[in-house]
Amino acid sequence: MDWDDLRHFAALAEAGSLSAAARRLGIEHATVARRILSLERTLAVPLVDRRGRRWTLTEAGLRLAAIAARMEGEAQAARRLAEATRTDLQGTVTVSAPPALAAAILAAPLVGLQARHPGLTIRIVGEARTASLDRGEADVAIRLTRPESGDLTITRLGRIGFRLYASPGYLAACLPAEWRFIGYDGTPAPPPQQAALEAFAAGRPMAFMASSLEIQQAAARAGGGIAVLPDFLGRADAGLIAVPPDRPIIEREVWFVAHSDLMRSGPVRAVLACLRAAPALFAAVPG
Repeated sequence: MDWDDLRHFAALAEAGSLSAAARRLGIEHATVARRILSLERTLAVPLVDRRGRRWTLTEAGLRLAAIAARMEGEAQAARRLAEATRTDLQGTVTVSAPPALAAAILAAPLVGLQARHPGLTIRIVGEARTASLDRGEADVAIRLTRPESGDLTITRLGRIGFRLYASPGYLAACLPAEWRFIGYDGTPAPPPQQAALEAFAAGRPMAFMASSLEIQQAAARAGGGIAVLPDFLGRADAGLIAVPPDRPIIEREVWFVAHSDLMRSGPVRAVLACLRAAPALFAAVPG
């Protein structure tokens, strides 16, 4: 049996669809399909039911998925064991973080860290979803929600204030009763700042919806309404002003998260020390 075939099958079983498995692995969905067919031919057992638009696992596929998940977990544990022995600042460390936060706050100090240690490669993955540290999708995650489970080392970095922002022209042209708002769209679980925005709106309409902070910021700058934005975006935008009374409507804590096995790794410890010490980070994220 080719372990790589089993790895692709495990991704399908976990992700639930060919396209989601392909995105997780960073490959074409046709490659996932070909690998699973190869595994079925090797085992001479049908693992997926291909009828209909969505593949489903057969009974044998379900049993193999459980085995594959355990094997992948052990493989990742072996990888973390090897990574934990690295005391020199060499190799690659992958950091997962929300895109806007990664661009505005994390990039500069991590660029400085890499410049001081040329043998170190830092890979920043800006993504709204929560990367799986157990599956090795990232070595380090910067999160706005504290994880509740897992063998993780969690360090609080600080807080982000979210305020209401709008263009000066919009606030001058509209009375508070006429205000319209810019909210989140496209997320299964809206972030806490959306609930704070809806409470402030008190029944006034959401005129514009967007799935990313950057689009909400652009809509507010264009006069589309009032958006709730993190201070590191809103205060840096000359086309926006804070809506009176100019105070955060919500604050969210920022967490550094890594698998506990990796906290002995030199590169991972260096990333944590860098983010805790960077003045620019704490200017934007007061502790």
